[in-house]
Amino acid sequence: MSHNYDASVTDYRPPLRDIRFVLDEIADLPSLLESDEFEHLDTETVHLVLEEVGRFMAEVVAPTNVDGDQIGTVWNDGVVTTPDSFKKAYRQMVDSGYGSIPFDPDFGGGGFPWVVGLAIQEMMTSANMAFSLCTLLTQGAIEAISHHGSDEQQAMYLPKMLTGEWAGTMNLSEPQAGSDVGAVAAKAEPVGDGSYLIRGQKIWITYGEHDMSDNIVHLVLARTPDAPPGTRGISMFLVPKFLVNDDGTLGERNDVSCVSIEHKLGIHGSPTCVLSYGENDGAVGWLVGDEFSGMRNMFTMMNNARLSVGLQGLAISERAYQHGLDYALERKQGTAIGAPKGEQSAIVEHPDVRRMLMTQRAWIDAMRTLIYTNGAATDLATAAPEAGDREAARELTDLLIPLSKGLCTDLGNELTSIAVQIFGGMGYVEETGAAQHLRDIRIGAIYEGTNGIQAADLVGRKLAMRGGGVITDQLDGFEASAKQLDAIDGLSGFADELRGACTAARTATQWLLDNGSKDPNAALAGSAPYLRLLGTVVCGGLMAKSAIVSSGHLATGSDEADFYEAKLISAKFFGEQILPQAAGLVSAVCAGADDLFALSVDQLA
Repeated sequence: MSHNYDASVTDYRPPLRDIRFVLDEIADLPSLLESDEFEHLDTETVHLVLEEVGRFMAEVVAPTNVDGDQIGTVWNDGVVTTPDSFKKAYRQMVDSGYGSIPFDPDFGGGGFPWVVGLAIQEMMTSANMAFSLCTLLTQGAIEAISHHGSDEQQAMYLPKMLTGEWAGTMNLSEPQAGSDVGAVAAKAEPVGDGSYLIRGQKIWITYGEHDMSDNIVHLVLARTPDAPPGTRGISMFLVPKFLVNDDGTLGERNDVSCVSIEHKLGIHGSPTCVLSYGENDGAVGWLVGDEFSGMRNMFTMMNNARLSVGLQGLAISERAYQHGLDYALERKQGTAIGAPKGEQSAIVEHPDVRRMLMTQRAWIDAMRTLIYTNGAATDLATAAPEAGDREAARELTDLLIPLSKGLCTDLGNELTSIAVQIFGGMGYVEETGAAQHLRDIRIGAIYEGTNGIQAADLVGRKLAMRGGGVITDQLDGFEASAKQLDAIDGLSGFADELRGACTAARTATQWLLDNGSKDPNAALAGSAPYLRLLGTVVCGGLMAKSAIVSSGHLATGSDEADFYEAKLISAKFFGEQILPQAAGLVSAVCAGADDLFALSVDQLA
């Protein structure tokens, strides 16, 4: 991959050229900027902003990554302290205004497309995933308040949340209510003046307490008196850490406290809090949206967060790839085929190390096309001028969300593990830093809906859109791309594999449509391999587009021939060595549930 920063300056090199390629030529940012919503922008402005953001993330945020892992956050009597480097970097980020770039100009935002915000998130997450989680949760809270909050709530809270002066959280889980949100038991008693007193405990609250922002705006799911059971009875409440006076200044501390923080496998710099509401008089909160609309409101945050968590798989894989590549270029061991006898070669010259690096590189390119295409579809769902185009973009967004989240976080686990393997024994030693990437990204497949939940959502909801038509429309487009690949020298093998993968996806899709409603267990049994199958095929189709675009530039004599040749080779590798794996998953998708339940519980033990 091409990088704009010297490794001697920073240990993270923002892949700006790779990002621009996917934004401009795969996600079609130039066309998006022609819409009325973004007519105040052009691609040159976007590129300049990303260059400055990249420099900031490399020079200011990336150096805090080791502190986050080794120092971590500390809890003492309800107070959570982050590393000093975090506080300094966060203050600089607030001053820079980078956090507000993709948000509403009416509240101080830059009004950039969400897909550009994803590019910023990618670089921040690669620089320091634990640090980036604070802004990730804040952006989700901003989205929820923007869509569902009252005019007064938006005016009071959004301006300072956009800058990052105030942070935000989402409070769903309780000790008895993890993924089963319908079991939420927190209570909200009306006071009579429009406010409520919140009582209950919430767990797994990322950045629920910390010392980086002046205030924290908690969005809390709770039940009002006589609320119906299950998710139908859940409402959302805005509960600030500090109450806000009418003039916007901070008042007294609200009745919410941090009971403890978790000791985790990774992301040590991100405090995962147990919060207690109403231990004294009750935490003061205000209803967001209508009563009993809490679950619907929370999904505004959750869909936003699921795409961003998928992005984490990409971002940490990129960071681990850079780390492993640097080591492979420097580490000498063994003699490569064709090298002078007795002379040690850099391990990058050995075929198996090349295989690992190429696998990382091709998947990273593929993940970026998937995530950014998902982000651009999110923008087009509101910005496209024609109603039909908006609906098509909404359908694509809904389809790609579980693929982006599920596939990319699974790959984050796999590709960071490959990076440890490239380091060999040194990768198993914490001092090299390779293990941190693996530990940090392991949470990605778990939070914001486990990947099993993403797979269930795919076969239970997204598959049914237009009777499977949303999926088959995508496969039709990929098969058209295969015809274009046939016309490009050296890519007929990729074309054949893409057609075969589309056939496999059609077979698996039709089996689920035919059998899922009759036997839901059968559909759920095949859901995880189906997500991997379909996600791989979608990435194959997008990498075909990358190959076609790159070939076109090479045919016209581009002055960036090395860059486009590298993109073409990466796409070809994906198409010929990774994409064929999709067809092998059809049997697992269509196997049904009998084998999964063939052993009794006693036999499992």
